[in-house]
Amino acid sequence: MPADLLRNKGWVGQLLESYLGADAGNQAEPDFISLGIELKTLPLNAHGEPKESTYVCTVSLSEYEALTWQESWVKRKLSHVLWLPVEAESSIPLAERYIGAGWLWQPDQIEEEILKADWEELMDRLALGEQSELTAREGQYLQVRPKAAHSRILAKSSDISGETILMNPRGFYLRTTFTKRLLAKACI
Repeated sequence: MPADLLRNKGWVGQLLESYLGADAGNQAEPDFISLGIELKTLPLNAHGEPKESTYVCTVSLSEYEALTWQESWVKRKLSHVLWLPVEAESSIPLAERYIGAGWLWQPDQIEEEILKADWEELMDRLALGEQSELTAREGQYLQVRPKAAHSRILAKSSDISGETILMNPRGFYLRTTFTKRLLAKACI
């Protein structure tokens, strides 16, 4: 067990995946392939609210034009989720933190429509080569942000003119405002 999560982000999720028998590894599939269920931990602050946005999956820079929402990795990951809230206050030693009662979630029709619209808008921007102009402020529930251990990690991409450029890898994330709503619905 690491002393803290500063250099071990994702460790709690990996521990729970291992303990619960997740079998997808890094495949573009839900964590529990045969069940079609993705495991997402939800780090909570001292007030019981989501502490940070929730990573969904990487943005595949090579598949911008080939994918539809129905075929996307994001949809596969978010179609059926086992949410596990975890205590994430840094003042509490890692070994003493609690894991809350989990719940299964599937997006309702409105959530699905908003996630789809966000994904389509973000993917359109990426397909047009607007990666560097895209900010984390875009998208109602879903956002695109850099996904790398540090800013020196670069991946090949294309700019607006189709030229190959190097930039930080990107990932899809769920906003804390959205996960806060999911948590409130689960606690009713």
